[in-house]
Amino acid sequence: MHTHSLADYMKCIYRDDWQGVGELMLSSANKLAKVGADFLICPDNTIHQALPYIQAQLPLKWLHIADAVAAQAVGRQFRRLGLTGTRYLVESDVYPEKLKARGLEYVPPEPGERDEINRIIMEELVYGVFKPEAIAAFQRVMERMKNQGCDAVILGCTEIPLLMDDTNSPLPTLDSTRLLARFALRRAVQAKAVAAH
Repeated sequence: MHTHSLADYMKCIYRDDWQGVGELMLSSANKLAKVGADFLICPDNTIHQALPYIQAQLPLKWLHIADAVAAQAVGRQFRRLGLTGTRYLVESDVYPEKLKARGLEYVPPEPGERDEINRIIMEELVYGVFKPEAIAAFQRVMERMKNQGCDAVILGCTEIPLLMDDTNSPLPTLDSTRLLARFALRRAVQAKAVAAH
């Protein structure tokens, strides 16, 4: 496991420097490859936006978080997904590209909802602040998505599951962080089984 500080990443993100984000990711990737990692993952959805900038230079295969979510959605026979996450994530191609490749539709938050969700994530959740008003805000967004034909919602940020889950969401939830962890575990077990033969 290796990471640079969130502050280093946010400096790049705030100035829309996705190449810089990618260089931080690549730095971690190279360190992990040197200490014997078999593949790479990152639980942060937003920074996956920088992967295309460094894909050709990666020392190991990177398991994409949106692939893990899309695979679960297909497996559970969901067809149209609501997408929640930071403003940077929901305005990027991180999920649309992977969902469309599997024949899945998606509904992003509307502009005002994006700003409110981003504010809740960046000003409350990352600081461990959990407010009933924030739950209500997410529920309103998810209810609208449900009314627009969504049959599940992607919790596309590491912090959102601290607030929302199947018990308080109007839609079944796809917790991207947990799904990626399970995806990686399956990959590691399969690799070990292949190596044993």
